[in-house]
Amino acid sequence: MAALQLLCGKAGAGKSTLAAELAQREGRLLISEDRWLSALYQDEQKTLADYVRNAARLKTAVGPHIVELLRQGMSVTLDFPGNTPAVRGWAKSLAEQARVEAELHWLDAADSLCLQRINFRNQQGEHPYTLSEAEFAQIASFFIAPDESEGLKIFRYQAA
Repeated sequence: MAALQLLCGKAGAGKSTLAAELAQREGRLLISEDRWLSALYQDEQKTLADYVRNAARLKTAVGPHIVELLRQGMSVTLDFPGNTPAVRGWAKSLAEQARVEAELHWLDAADSLCLQRINFRNQQGEHPYTLSEAEFAQIASFFIAPDESEGLKIFRYQAA
């Protein structure tokens, strides 16, 4: 039976790495927000406000396609940061429309570890976006830990 997986965790927690592992191990289609945003809005992705606007556009565009994939029996792993109840609610609504289960994989990592990973990622230059410590702090301030009351099956990982 098809299912939808969503990831949650601060920037640098390891969401994309876990998403790729889950998708490969379980034979799911991986859809990466960073890849799509980079391809579609490379020159328009300069600020947090740009990200918010472009991410909303992307969700509007891909949402119906994700529902259709799920309805056709294809399991999907969304490498989208499900870091707020609103984003998690969007993903849950897709699963509900398709009548499949929604799972949330939460990477709980200390800020210091996230920053260490972000600095390494920035130095490697392979990620489509770089983050400064100030940008990390700004983005992290919007993070809201998931709660069972949101109606998602939650898998919590303690990052080390």
